Amino acid sequence: MGIEYLPAFDRRFPEKLLTIPNPPSGIYFEGKLPDPDKPSVAIIGARVCSEYGRGAAEYFAKTLAENGIQIISGMARGIDGIGQRSAIMSGGETFGVLGCGIDVIYPEENRELFKQVIQHGGLISEYPPGESGRPAYFSQRNRIISGLSDLVLVLEARLHSGTAITVRHALEQGKDVFAMPGRITDPLSVGCNTLIRDGAGIALSPEEILEALGIKQRKKKTARGKAAAGFSGSEAMVLRALDFKPLSFGEVLEKTALTPSELTETLLSLQLAGAAKETGRGYYIKKCVIPEEQELTTSF
Repeated sequence: MGIEYLPAFDRRFPEKLLTIPNPPSGIYFEGKLPDPDKPSVAIIGARVCSEYGRGAAEYFAKTLAENGIQIISGMARGIDGIGQRSAIMSGGETFGVLGCGIDVIYPEENRELFKQVIQHGGLISEYPPGESGRPAYFSQRNRIISGLSDLVLVLEARLHSGTAITVRHALEQGKDVFAMPGRITDPLSVGCNTLIRDGAGIALSPEEILEALGIKQRKKKTARGKAAAGFSGSEAMVLRALDFKPLSFGEVLEKTALTPSELTETLLSLQLAGAAKETGRGYYIKKCVIPEEQELTTSF
């Protein structure tokens, strides 16, 4: 089946897992194991996430992967899977820790992602092939997610969720925890805001995560589908006006100095470039971030 088993005394067994409380006696894996000489970040969060969380997961995972960070997650729907897909699309490596046997696809919607993770990293489980997932298994696997990571990044989470279990394991293991802040009225941000209140680092950008890991950021790449010259003045202006939270056409119009026809044309250009997306009729989000050093070229 292409699945290997490593007992804890095997020299290839991840050293990071030997020092955590209640270490696994062995692990099954398919693909490869995380490189111990490369930094790893766990990206975790809500299974039912918002567009804000989706955009943030893509953005953080993309930037971290481009800077050589291995992404660890739990292969769940929502933030986990989105971050892992983004890491793969950015040419990075990602590793999925399962709460079931490696040959058990859960959730079914991530079947294709399972194949991609094996090709661009690996799948890991302490449960034998054929073992179905159980609530207790998913709770237990969270200690391995944090154990394999140098830092845990929470992007969206409700107050009481499985994410909180991973954070608890991370703190017991002495790992740094960062959380992305959100609106105080948003249930998906309550967990993150509470973590920040209790002392977690504030994840305002991927650069802060890289800095916490002691890594100097590599040169930023241009957005997908765009030439190296970057965005035009109107495109850069609209991207800065957009957010990972959907904004109406009217709200974007108010934030820019464009006419309705100019904004319509610019939004279409950004969507074709993969830099923006229409989430509902007349509502838009950004799909990439303009580097701060890129100047606006349009004068008014």
